[in-house]
Amino acid sequence: MSEFDEAWARVLAEAEQRARARGRAEVAEYLALRATNDLARKAGMDWLFNTFQMLAGEANRAGASVQVSKQDGHRFRVGAATMVGSQLTFQMGVRQLFVEAGWPRAPQDGFVRGGGLALAHVKHFGDRTGDAELMLARDGSGTPQWLVLEKTGARTVLLEERVRRHISRFLGTV
Repeated sequence: MSEFDEAWARVLAEAEQRARARGRAEVAEYLALRATNDLARKAGMDWLFNTFQMLAGEANRAGASVQVSKQDGHRFRVGAATMVGSQLTFQMGVRQLFVEAGWPRAPQDGFVRGGGLALAHVKHFGDRTGDAELMLARDGSGTPQWLVLEKTGARTVLLEERVRRHISRFLGTV
């Protein structure tokens, strides 16, 4: 968790305690929901980034020379909204793959359309046909899962195999 995320979690917890102490149950419930959603967002982003990094590591052990860097506090636009989160950059020679994920942090940032918790992009530098837009949403049991927002309008669950295809495309093995 970044320093910003830790500080934000502390601020929310303190605000929730103050709201409860003042008898503002509706505010306390909202802040508790926000904290729960932030934990789900963090878990979803961790899974997404760890999966990409694990598969890049497998490629490196098989002889590739993929360099990975991470930027926290990354801001990116989705429509009229601004997402704040992190970006992973994979580089091998002139090839680059970017994975950015985040969610709006302040009211002026907008909101995630479609009932999502967070949004992400997978961007293949120089190969836009391989790009993907993802949305973190809860399934029927409340578990967060990444969905691929298909160009047809369909939403399909992002599985490790699809991440593997992104890595393969980046490596030029597809």
